[in-house]
Amino acid sequence: MSAVIKENKDLQILTINPGSTSTKVTLFKGDTELFSSSVEHSSAELAKFEKISDQFEYRKSIILSAIEKEGINIKEIAAVVGRGGLLKPMSGGTYAICQKMIDDLHLAERGEHASNLGALIAKAISVTIDCPAYIVDPVVVDEMNDIARYSGNPLLPRKSIFHALNQKRTARIVAAKIGKPYESSNIIVAHMGGGISVGVHADGKVVDVNNALDGEGPFTPERSGTVPVGQLVDLCFSAEYEKGSIKKMIKGNGGLTAYLGTNDLREVVRMMDSGNHEAENVFQAMVYQVAKSIGEMATVVCGKLDAIALTGGMAYSERLTQEITKRVGFIAEVIIIPGENEMESLRDGALRVLSGVDKAKEY
Repeated sequence: MSAVIKENKDLQILTINPGSTSTKVTLFKGDTELFSSSVEHSSAELAKFEKISDQFEYRKSIILSAIEKEGINIKEIAAVVGRGGLLKPMSGGTYAICQKMIDDLHLAERGEHASNLGALIAKAISVTIDCPAYIVDPVVVDEMNDIARYSGNPLLPRKSIFHALNQKRTARIVAAKIGKPYESSNIIVAHMGGGISVGVHADGKVVDVNNALDGEGPFTPERSGTVPVGQLVDLCFSAEYEKGSIKKMIKGNGGLTAYLGTNDLREVVRMMDSGNHEAENVFQAMVYQVAKSIGEMATVVCGKLDAIALTGGMAYSERLTQEITKRVGFIAEVIIIPGENEMESLRDGALRVLSGVDKAKEY
Protein backbone atom coordinates (compact mmCIF):
# COMPACT_ATOMS: atom_id res chain seq x y z
CA MET A 1 0.00 0.00 0.00
CA SER A 2 1.44 3.38 -1.00
CA ALA A 3 1.85 6.11 1.59
CA VAL A 4 -0.84 8.19 -0.13
CA ILE A 5 -3.39 5.36 -0.03
CA LYS A 6 -2.45 4.39 3.53
CA GLU A 7 -3.09 7.96 4.62
CA ASN A 8 -6.49 7.95 2.89
CA LYS A 9 -7.52 4.34 3.43
CA ASP A 10 -11.09 5.26 4.40
CA LEU A 11 -11.85 7.59 1.47
CA GLN A 12 -14.23 6.25 -1.16
CA ILE A 13 -13.33 7.07 -4.78
CA LEU A 14 -15.68 6.32 -7.68
CA THR A 15 -13.84 5.71 -10.97
CA ILE A 16 -15.53 5.75 -14.38
CA ASN A 17 -14.05 4.46 -17.63
CA PRO A 18 -16.23 4.61 -20.77
CA GLY A 19 -14.73 2.57 -23.60
CA SER A 20 -15.72 2.07 -27.21
CA THR A 21 -17.76 -1.05 -26.43
CA SER A 22 -18.04 -1.04 -22.64
CA THR A 23 -18.66 1.08 -19.56
CA LYS A 24 -16.55 0.25 -16.50
CA VAL A 25 -17.11 1.56 -13.00
CA THR A 26 -15.19 0.73 -9.83
CA LEU A 27 -15.63 2.01 -6.28
CA PHE A 28 -12.55 1.98 -4.05
CA LYS A 29 -12.16 2.51 -0.34
CA GLY A 30 -8.47 3.31 -0.10
CA ASP A 31 -6.87 0.52 -2.11
CA THR A 32 -9.75 -1.89 -1.44
CA GLU A 33 -12.13 -2.49 -4.29
CA LEU A 34 -15.68 -2.33 -2.91
CA PHE A 35 -17.31 -3.23 -6.20
CA SER A 36 -16.62 -3.24 -9.90
CA SER A 37 -18.90 -3.49 -12.92
CA SER A 38 -18.24 -3.70 -16.64
CA VAL A 39 -21.20 -3.52 -19.03
CA GLU A 40 -20.65 -4.45 -22.67
CA HIS A 41 -22.50 -2.50 -25.38
CA SER A 42 -23.50 -4.05 -28.67
CA SER A 43 -23.11 -2.20 -31.94
CA ALA A 44 -26.89 -2.15 -32.26
CA GLU A 45 -27.28 -0.43 -28.88
CA LEU A 46 -24.77 2.29 -29.72
CA ALA A 47 -25.99 2.76 -33.31
CA LYS A 48 -29.01 4.65 -31.95
CA PHE A 49 -26.78 7.57 -30.98
CA GLU A 50 -25.59 9.97 -33.65
CA LYS A 51 -22.72 11.41 -31.59
CA ILE A 52 -20.68 10.06 -28.68
CA SER A 53 -22.00 12.82 -26.40
CA ASP A 54 -25.54 11.61 -27.14
CA GLN A 55 -24.69 8.47 -25.14
CA PHE A 56 -24.35 10.54 -21.95
CA GLU A 57 -27.69 9.71 -20.29
CA TYR A 58 -27.56 6.09 -21.43
CA ARG A 59 -24.10 5.48 -19.95
CA LYS A 60 -24.79 7.51 -16.80
CA SER A 61 -27.92 5.49 -16.06
CA ILE A 62 -25.93 2.27 -16.38
CA ILE A 63 -23.42 3.50 -13.78
CA LEU A 64 -26.07 4.74 -11.36
CA SER A 65 -28.01 1.48 -11.70
CA ALA A 66 -24.86 -0.52 -10.91
CA ILE A 67 -24.25 1.60 -7.80
CA GLU A 68 -27.85 1.28 -6.66
CA LYS A 69 -27.85 -2.47 -7.23
CA GLU A 70 -24.85 -2.81 -4.89
CA GLY A 71 -26.61 -0.79 -2.19
CA ILE A 72 -23.85 1.83 -2.18
CA ASN A 73 -24.55 5.08 -0.35
CA ILE A 74 -23.26 7.59 -2.88
CA LYS A 75 -23.23 10.32 -0.24
CA GLU A 76 -20.12 8.63 1.24
CA ILE A 77 -18.12 9.06 -1.99
CA ALA A 78 -15.28 11.56 -1.55
CA ALA A 79 -14.54 12.13 -5.25
CA VAL A 80 -15.61 10.97 -8.72
CA VAL A 81 -12.93 10.43 -11.35
CA GLY A 82 -13.56 9.93 -15.05
CA ARG A 83 -11.27 8.83 -17.84
CA GLY A 84 -10.01 11.86 -19.76
CA GLY A 85 -10.96 12.31 -23.40
CA LEU A 86 -9.67 14.05 -26.52
CA LEU A 87 -9.06 17.49 -25.06
CA LYS A 88 -6.40 20.05 -25.94
CA PRO A 89 -2.82 18.90 -25.24
CA MET A 90 -1.90 19.21 -21.55
CA SER A 91 0.76 18.19 -19.07
CA GLY A 92 0.22 15.11 -16.95
CA GLY A 93 -1.60 15.21 -13.63
CA THR A 94 -5.05 15.41 -12.05
CA TYR A 95 -7.42 18.05 -13.40
CA ALA A 96 -10.57 19.44 -11.81
CA ILE A 97 -13.44 19.11 -14.28
CA CYS A 98 -14.60 22.60 -15.28
CA GLN A 99 -17.15 24.08 -17.66
CA LYS A 100 -14.54 24.79 -20.34
CA MET A 101 -13.54 21.11 -20.33
CA ILE A 102 -17.18 20.04 -20.58
CA ASP A 103 -17.81 22.45 -23.46
CA ASP A 104 -14.77 21.17 -25.36
CA LEU A 105 -15.85 17.55 -24.90
CA HIS A 106 -19.33 18.33 -26.22
CA LEU A 107 -17.85 20.09 -29.25
CA ALA A 108 -15.44 17.17 -29.82
CA GLU A 109 -13.30 19.27 -32.18
CA ARG A 110 -10.32 16.98 -31.51
CA GLY A 111 -12.26 13.81 -32.20
CA GLU A 112 -15.18 11.64 -31.10
CA HIS A 113 -14.24 8.93 -28.62
CA ALA A 114 -16.09 7.19 -25.78
CA SER A 115 -13.50 8.47 -23.31
CA ASN A 116 -14.97 11.95 -23.89
CA LEU A 117 -17.90 10.82 -21.73
CA GLY A 118 -15.72 10.18 -18.65
CA ALA A 119 -15.54 13.79 -17.49
CA LEU A 120 -19.16 14.52 -18.45
CA ILE A 121 -20.54 11.66 -16.36
CA ALA A 122 -18.12 12.19 -13.45
CA LYS A 123 -19.10 15.84 -13.16
CA ALA A 124 -22.82 15.11 -13.33
CA ILE A 125 -22.63 12.52 -10.56
CA SER A 126 -20.38 14.68 -8.39
CA VAL A 127 -22.86 17.57 -8.50
CA THR A 128 -25.59 15.38 -7.01
CA ILE A 129 -23.42 14.40 -4.04
CA ASP A 130 -21.47 17.67 -3.68
CA CYS A 131 -17.95 16.28 -4.08
CA PRO A 132 -15.06 17.10 -6.42
CA ALA A 133 -14.77 15.58 -9.90
CA TYR A 134 -11.51 14.96 -11.73
CA ILE A 135 -9.85 13.47 -14.76
CA VAL A 136 -6.32 12.02 -14.60
CA ASP A 137 -3.61 11.79 -17.29
CA PRO A 138 -5.78 11.74 -20.43
CA VAL A 139 -4.47 10.33 -23.71
CA VAL A 140 -3.60 13.86 -24.86
CA VAL A 141 -0.94 14.38 -22.19
CA ASP A 142 1.81 16.28 -24.00
CA GLU A 143 5.17 16.85 -22.29
CA MET A 144 7.37 16.26 -25.32
CA ASN A 145 10.67 18.01 -25.84
CA ASP A 146 10.49 20.66 -28.55
CA ILE A 147 12.97 18.83 -30.78
CA ALA A 148 10.90 15.63 -30.49
CA ARG A 149 8.05 17.33 -32.35
CA TYR A 150 10.01 17.64 -35.61
CA SER A 151 9.09 14.88 -38.04
CA GLY A 152 10.99 16.01 -41.11
CA ASN A 153 8.14 18.04 -42.60
CA PRO A 154 6.56 21.13 -40.98
CA LEU A 155 3.13 20.07 -42.23
CA LEU A 156 3.42 16.82 -40.26
CA PRO A 157 4.45 17.57 -36.65
CA ARG A 158 4.75 14.59 -34.32
CA LYS A 159 1.94 14.39 -31.74
CA SER A 160 1.78 13.02 -28.22
CA ILE A 161 -1.21 10.66 -27.99
CA PHE A 162 -0.60 7.58 -25.89
CA HIS A 163 -1.63 5.44 -22.90
CA ALA A 164 -0.75 8.21 -20.44
CA LEU A 165 -2.96 6.88 -17.64
CA ASN A 166 -1.20 3.53 -17.30
CA GLN A 167 2.20 4.82 -18.44
CA LYS A 168 2.35 7.40 -15.64
CA ARG A 169 1.19 4.98 -12.94
CA THR A 170 3.58 2.28 -14.12
CA ALA A 171 6.51 4.69 -14.07
CA ARG A 172 5.64 5.77 -10.52
CA ILE A 173 5.48 2.13 -9.38
CA VAL A 174 8.84 1.39 -11.02
CA ALA A 175 10.42 4.49 -9.46
CA ALA A 176 9.25 3.32 -6.04
CA LYS A 177 10.68 -0.17 -6.71
CA ILE A 178 14.11 1.23 -7.53
CA GLY A 179 13.98 3.66 -4.61
CA LYS A 180 13.95 6.91 -6.55
CA PRO A 181 11.37 9.70 -6.84
CA TYR A 182 9.49 9.61 -10.14
CA GLU A 183 10.41 13.25 -10.62
CA SER A 184 14.14 12.41 -10.75
CA SER A 185 14.04 9.08 -12.61
CA ASN A 186 14.68 8.11 -16.23
CA ILE A 187 12.34 5.24 -17.14
CA ILE A 188 11.14 3.85 -20.45
CA VAL A 189 7.62 2.42 -20.33
CA ALA A 190 6.26 0.20 -23.11
CA HIS A 191 2.49 -0.20 -22.85
CA MET A 192 1.46 -3.18 -24.97
CA GLY A 193 -2.23 -3.71 -25.69
CA GLY A 194 -4.42 -3.21 -28.76
CA GLY A 195 -2.12 -0.25 -29.31
CA ILE A 196 1.51 0.01 -28.23
CA SER A 197 3.07 3.17 -26.85
CA VAL A 198 6.74 3.47 -25.87
CA GLY A 199 7.48 6.56 -23.82
CA VAL A 200 10.59 7.86 -22.09
CA HIS A 201 9.86 9.43 -18.69
CA ALA A 202 12.60 11.86 -17.68
CA ASP A 203 12.38 13.82 -14.45
CA GLY A 204 8.62 13.34 -14.15
CA LYS A 205 7.70 14.11 -17.77
CA VAL A 206 7.10 11.95 -20.84
CA VAL A 207 9.56 13.80 -23.06
CA ASP A 208 9.11 11.58 -26.12
CA VAL A 209 6.56 8.95 -27.12
CA ASN A 210 5.09 7.52 -30.32
CA ASN A 211 1.58 8.50 -31.41
CA ALA A 212 -0.02 5.20 -30.44
CA LEU A 213 -3.46 6.18 -31.76
CA ASP A 214 -2.66 6.92 -35.35
CA GLY A 215 0.03 4.75 -36.85
CA GLU A 216 3.45 5.49 -35.38
CA GLY A 217 5.82 3.10 -33.65
CA PRO A 218 5.75 -0.72 -33.50
CA PHE A 219 2.97 -2.66 -35.16
CA THR A 220 0.43 -4.03 -32.67
CA PRO A 221 -2.41 -6.56 -32.57
CA GLU A 222 -4.60 -4.10 -34.54
CA ARG A 223 -2.40 -1.25 -35.80
CA SER A 224 0.13 -1.10 -38.59
CA GLY A 225 2.59 1.13 -36.76
CA THR A 226 5.11 3.07 -38.85
CA VAL A 227 4.95 1.87 -42.46
CA PRO A 228 7.07 2.80 -45.54
CA VAL A 229 5.84 6.31 -46.39
CA GLY A 230 6.41 6.19 -50.14
CA GLN A 231 4.52 2.91 -50.48
CA LEU A 232 1.68 4.29 -48.37
CA VAL A 233 1.41 7.33 -50.67
CA ASP A 234 1.30 5.05 -53.71
CA LEU A 235 -1.44 3.00 -52.04
CA CYS A 236 -3.48 6.11 -51.28
CA PHE A 237 -3.37 7.25 -54.93
CA SER A 238 -3.78 3.82 -56.51
CA ALA A 239 -7.58 4.28 -56.84
CA GLU A 240 -7.96 0.78 -55.38
CA TYR A 241 -8.84 1.92 -51.86
CA GLU A 242 -10.99 4.63 -50.31
CA LYS A 243 -9.67 6.82 -47.50
CA GLY A 244 -11.72 4.93 -44.89
CA SER A 245 -10.32 1.59 -46.02
CA ILE A 246 -6.74 2.80 -45.74
CA LYS A 247 -7.44 4.31 -42.31
CA LYS A 248 -8.80 0.91 -41.27
CA MET A 249 -5.62 -0.77 -42.54
CA ILE A 250 -3.61 1.51 -40.26
CA LYS A 251 -5.87 1.30 -37.22
CA GLY A 252 -8.15 -1.70 -36.73
CA ASN A 253 -7.05 -4.17 -39.36
CA GLY A 254 -3.27 -3.72 -39.14
CA GLY A 255 -0.54 -5.61 -37.32
CA LEU A 256 -1.31 -9.13 -36.14
CA THR A 257 -4.80 -8.85 -37.62
CA ALA A 258 -3.44 -8.09 -41.08
CA TYR A 259 -0.82 -10.83 -41.02
CA LEU A 260 -2.59 -13.61 -39.11
CA GLY A 261 -6.30 -12.73 -38.99
CA THR A 262 -6.44 -12.37 -35.21
CA ASN A 263 -5.79 -9.60 -32.67
CA ASP A 264 -5.45 -12.11 -29.82
CA LEU A 265 -1.84 -12.75 -28.81
CA ARG A 266 -2.90 -15.96 -27.08
CA GLU A 267 -4.22 -17.28 -30.38
CA VAL A 268 -0.95 -16.31 -32.06
CA VAL A 269 0.98 -18.30 -29.44
CA ARG A 270 -1.29 -21.31 -30.05
CA MET A 271 -0.58 -21.01 -33.77
CA MET A 272 3.15 -20.93 -33.05
CA ASP A 273 2.91 -23.97 -30.78
CA SER A 274 1.12 -25.88 -33.55
CA GLY A 275 4.05 -25.28 -35.89
CA ASN A 276 2.85 -22.22 -37.80
CA HIS A 277 6.13 -20.65 -38.97
CA GLU A 278 4.51 -17.45 -40.26
CA ALA A 279 2.97 -16.86 -36.82
CA GLU A 280 6.43 -17.30 -35.28
CA ASN A 281 7.91 -14.80 -37.74
CA VAL A 282 5.17 -12.21 -37.12
CA PHE A 283 5.47 -12.63 -33.35
CA GLN A 284 9.24 -12.17 -33.49
CA ALA A 285 8.82 -9.16 -35.79
CA MET A 286 6.55 -7.47 -33.24
CA VAL A 287 9.09 -8.24 -30.49
CA TYR A 288 11.82 -6.82 -32.73
CA GLN A 289 9.91 -3.59 -33.36
CA VAL A 290 9.02 -3.02 -29.70
CA ALA A 291 12.64 -3.61 -28.72
CA LYS A 292 13.87 -1.23 -31.44
CA SER A 293 11.50 1.46 -30.15
CA ILE A 294 12.83 1.00 -26.62
CA GLY A 295 16.39 1.26 -27.89
CA GLU A 296 15.50 4.38 -29.85
CA MET A 297 13.98 6.01 -26.76
CA ALA A 298 17.12 5.21 -24.74
CA THR A 299 19.01 7.69 -26.90
CA VAL A 300 16.71 10.49 -25.72
CA VAL A 301 18.39 10.37 -22.29
CA CYS A 302 21.81 9.43 -23.72
CA GLY A 303 21.44 5.89 -22.35
CA LYS A 304 21.21 7.09 -18.75
CA LEU A 305 18.26 4.89 -17.83
CA ASP A 306 17.16 3.68 -14.40
CA ALA A 307 14.77 1.01 -15.69
CA ILE A 308 12.58 -0.27 -18.51
CA ALA A 309 8.98 -1.25 -17.75
CA LEU A 310 6.78 -3.58 -19.82
CA THR A 311 3.07 -3.17 -19.10
CA GLY A 312 -0.39 -3.48 -20.67
CA GLY A 313 -2.49 -6.54 -21.36
CA MET A 314 0.13 -8.27 -23.52
CA ALA A 315 2.67 -8.03 -20.68
CA TYR A 316 0.85 -11.02 -19.11
CA SER A 317 2.56 -13.11 -21.81
CA GLU A 318 5.85 -14.35 -20.36
CA ARG A 319 6.87 -15.47 -23.82
CA LEU A 320 6.55 -11.93 -25.13
CA THR A 321 8.21 -10.18 -22.20
CA GLN A 322 11.09 -12.67 -22.11
CA GLU A 323 11.82 -12.18 -25.81
CA ILE A 324 11.76 -8.39 -25.48
CA THR A 325 13.94 -8.56 -22.36
CA LYS A 326 16.54 -10.60 -24.28
CA ARG A 327 16.92 -7.70 -26.69
CA VAL A 328 16.83 -4.72 -24.31
CA GLY A 329 18.08 -6.10 -20.99
CA PHE A 330 21.59 -4.79 -21.71
CA ILE A 331 20.25 -1.20 -21.63
CA ALA A 332 18.71 -1.28 -18.14
CA GLU A 333 16.84 -3.52 -15.69
CA VAL A 334 13.51 -4.67 -17.14
CA ILE A 335 10.53 -4.69 -14.76
CA ILE A 336 7.23 -6.36 -15.73
CA ILE A 337 3.98 -4.78 -14.51
CA PRO A 338 1.19 -6.43 -16.52
CA GLY A 339 -2.31 -5.05 -17.02
CA GLU A 340 -3.80 -1.71 -17.96
CA ASN A 341 -4.51 -0.64 -14.36
CA GLU A 342 -6.72 2.23 -15.52
CA MET A 343 -9.15 2.26 -12.61
CA GLU A 344 -6.32 2.18 -10.07
CA SER A 345 -4.61 5.01 -11.96
CA LEU A 346 -7.74 7.16 -11.76
CA ARG A 347 -8.06 6.42 -8.03
CA ASP A 348 -4.43 7.23 -7.31
CA GLY A 349 -4.66 10.56 -9.15
CA ALA A 350 -7.63 11.63 -7.03
CA LEU A 351 -5.99 10.48 -3.80
CA ARG A 352 -2.82 12.43 -4.51
CA VAL A 353 -4.93 15.60 -4.71
CA LEU A 354 -7.15 14.81 -1.73
CA SER A 355 -4.07 14.08 0.39
CA GLY A 356 -2.33 17.29 -0.63
CA VAL A 357 0.57 15.55 -2.37
CA ASP A 358 -0.52 17.13 -5.68
CA LYS A 359 -2.66 20.16 -6.48
CA ALA A 360 -5.53 19.77 -8.90
CA LYS A 361 -4.60 21.43 -12.18
CA GLU A 362 -6.80 23.81 -14.17
CA TYR A 363 -7.74 23.04 -17.76
